[in-house]
Amino acid sequence: MQNYVNTILETIKKKEPANTKFLESATDVLTSVIPFLEENPSLKKMAILERLIEPERVIIFRVPWVDDKGEIKVNRGYRVEFNSAVGPYKGGTRFHPNVTLDTFKFLGFEQTFKNALTSLNIGGAKGGADFNPKNKSDMEIMRFCQSYMSELYRHIGDRTDIPAGDIGVGEKEIGYLFGSYKKLTNRFDGALSGKPLEFGGSFCRVEATGYGAVYFAEKMLNSHNDTLRGKRVAVSGAGNVAFHIMQKLYEFGAIPVTCSDSKGFIYDEDGINLQLLIKLKQETHESLEKYIEHRKYAKYTPKSKFHKTRNNTWDIPVDVVMPAATENEINLNDAKMIVKNGTKYVIECSNMPSTPDAIKYFLENKILFAPSKAVNAGGVVTSVYEMSQNATFEPLKRDILDEKLKKEMKKIYVEISSIAKEYGYEDNLVIGANIKGFKRVVEAMLKQGVV
Repeated sequence: MQNYVNTILETIKKKEPANTKFLESATDVLTSVIPFLEENPSLKKMAILERLIEPERVIIFRVPWVDDKGEIKVNRGYRVEFNSAVGPYKGGTRFHPNVTLDTFKFLGFEQTFKNALTSLNIGGAKGGADFNPKNKSDMEIMRFCQSYMSELYRHIGDRTDIPAGDIGVGEKEIGYLFGSYKKLTNRFDGALSGKPLEFGGSFCRVEATGYGAVYFAEKMLNSHNDTLRGKRVAVSGAGNVAFHIMQKLYEFGAIPVTCSDSKGFIYDEDGINLQLLIKLKQETHESLEKYIEHRKYAKYTPKSKFHKTRNNTWDIPVDVVMPAATENEINLNDAKMIVKNGTKYVIECSNMPSTPDAIKYFLENKILFAPSKAVNAGGVVTSVYEMSQNATFEPLKRDILDEKLKKEMKKIYVEISSIAKEYGYEDNLVIGANIKGFKRVVEAMLKQGVV
């Protein structure tokens, strides 16, 4: 089966040489599931890998809008509806100037298997635009969202494709997108998740990805006769996910000592001050550099001072590393520093934050490593609960939703850990997660015929 997998990966390289992130994600999944393929040789005759690597639908469209100066701007919108075998497409919307089709193919592919790790009926998709919401007025963001939705509305729906938020898309943007969707379709339904509470949003949705990552982490440590209590944790990012990771870490008795943004990172030996972080990043939208003006012993390192081949965020000796910023922020050199510092656990919280050679190095050096497709499933779990509430018009209480989230994240850990052991790869949660997600998607595809 190794040759079969190699042939598929070579096909991707030849067809789409520029899609390096998608190739990286496909390589991770397909090489991990070789043991399962060897047990089921008939899958080759069914061309299952050939079908899996092709999105069911790719939508690319023009997004024209007018800025506050009256000047016409044009961006490119995307929606990659990757796989709906398990359920309707589900995945976030990212507004960032650097996104490409490669970005959304890799994210949609990852989302397919991440969603399959849950006990819920949801397929995988991802979308967004090369629009930068930073330094834009609310009116400019609103006009962009309305233009974006004027095409997207044709392709989504509460039983078809349910976009959510992601980088650059929070409650404000989702609100503008939903308002436009409602006007265009004359429907008030669960076609988008992550909405404000006033019109169909769910308690715990904003916190879900961060909280879910910590619930997963605590279960993982517990299974090794350990606990988060007293652990010093390096976290990257300073947005929604990173903030709620740090908030929940404090509740479990851990101490988050780092956070970062696009310009640099903070190290606060006494623990990151969350109230100050809210003020800087959510209220005044300032750089983390301002943090040290209020915290005497904290240290700030700008990216201009970073090592040429390393992310200095990971230079701090800690017990646990939880990357929560963006993809490929931990490379091989970072991994070597993390291992050298004596870190025991690396728990990925953003999408694919570690490069393949970094992951390989962690596993070779007996680091207990948890892959992002399992760890950050909490957001989509709570999104589905929001969809359910929208369908029944019966909102659930915060404590009920939080308990459901905790139960689901623990269940994901137990199942992927069990599968890893079953295939002879104890503590290799990468293989456990990939086989679990792959198996569920493939079984659904086979039972639906060649479609």
